[in-house]
Order: sequence, then structure tokens, then C-alpha cells
Amino acid sequence: MPRPYEAVYVFDSTLEDAAVTEKVDRFHQLLGITGGLKVDHWGRRQLAYPIGSKENGYYVVARFEAESDGIPEYERALKLDDGIIRHLLTIFEHEVGAPPMSEEELELARKRAEEDDEDEE
Repeated sequence: MPRPYEAVYVFDSTLEDAAVTEKVDRFHQLLGITGGLKVDHWGRRQLAYPIGSKENGYYVVARFEAESDGIPEYERALKLDDGIIRHLLTIFEHEVGAPPMSEEELELARKRAEEDDEDEE
């Protein structure tokens, strides 16, 4: 039974955009992805800390469904690829962040914000 996964890739920032896309496609072909594939290119960004001599990376976030028996080979391919600085694969359970607010909660928040504005004056 396929499981939902989320993968974050940090590629070497010197790679061309087309090369990054080709690598991501090749990695996902290894998995034989059965569900919808959602790939989000965040682009080039500064790393939080230098990794070796690298200070920038090209970030890609992908969500997909795959069988768990293909994951070890997939991760092995990621580790062997010189173009990847870091990667993280997690089981995707739900969106990160606060749950959506109900209409009542939104109205209460608006009233509080108005009261705060009046208090400042």
C-alpha cells in the first residue's frame, strides 16, 4: 500500500534549473510513484550555515505517494549524487501550521485587533 511522503532536496546552487528538474524526475522514477506528484521549486537560497564550501543551495520540495519497499534504493541514489548537498525524506501526515480558524474565531480576532488599535490611540 503506498504511503504519502514529503522530500526536501538541497541541490548545489551552481546546477542549471533544467538539470535540477531532470535529477528530481530521475529520482522519482526510481520510486515508481503511484499517486499524484507535487513538486515545488523554491529556488536558490542562502543556507542557514555553510556545508563544506557551499553557502547557497537550490531548494526543491516534493510530495508523492510511493511503496515503502523502493525507499532504500531511492535514498541510496540521493546519497550518491554529487549534486545534492542535503536531503530529507519524511512521511507526510498533514499540513504544518495552525488549523484554519472558524468564522466565529475570525470575528473574535478582528474585534480584538480593533480593541488593540483603540487602546494604542
